[in-house]
Amino acid sequence: MGGFFSSLFSKLLGDKEMRILILGLDGAGKTTILYRLQVGEVVKTIPTIGFNVETVTYKNLKFQVWDLGGQTSIRPYWRCYYTNTDAVIYVVDSCDQDRMGISRKELVSMLEEEELKKAVLLVMANKQDMPNALSPSKVSEALGLSALKTRTWSIFKTSAKTGEGLDDAMEWLVNALQGKH
Repeated sequence: MGGFFSSLFSKLLGDKEMRILILGLDGAGKTTILYRLQVGEVVKTIPTIGFNVETVTYKNLKFQVWDLGGQTSIRPYWRCYYTNTDAVIYVVDSCDQDRMGISRKELVSMLEEEELKKAVLLVMANKQDMPNALSPSKVSEALGLSALKTRTWSIFKTSAKTGEGLDDAMEWLVNALQGKH
């Protein structure tokens, strides 16, 4: 029976894989989120040097997810992956108040790129399970998200460790992407 519905949705939505980039500064939790979405549990990770590419299926939509390293030396190479991107998941360490300015600068710079003009933006205010985490509204303010007038975007309170907020965020992303296509 499940196969029937799966093929029905496939006919309705098409088999096109959506291309998603997961970006953010090093240590924000990008890889942990990627594997939490893919296998449903926390996987021990090491800092990403380069990238990870995984296929994630969520609500009958197939995503080709590119998780790019966030170290200072790697960030200039992000632009090599922008072409044909449907959405960006921008992960922010909500506890890293010292680097919020750098995170904002990287986000603004990325969103100015022509290849990403039509990409949907999902911001994950991650590490909300930590006591000193900034609220999503404070993260939004620090990143200047209210200035994004012509882009489809949203911010969600998440914890890669506990899984909090990931379903809500992905649900929003699926709806936003289906609205575009």
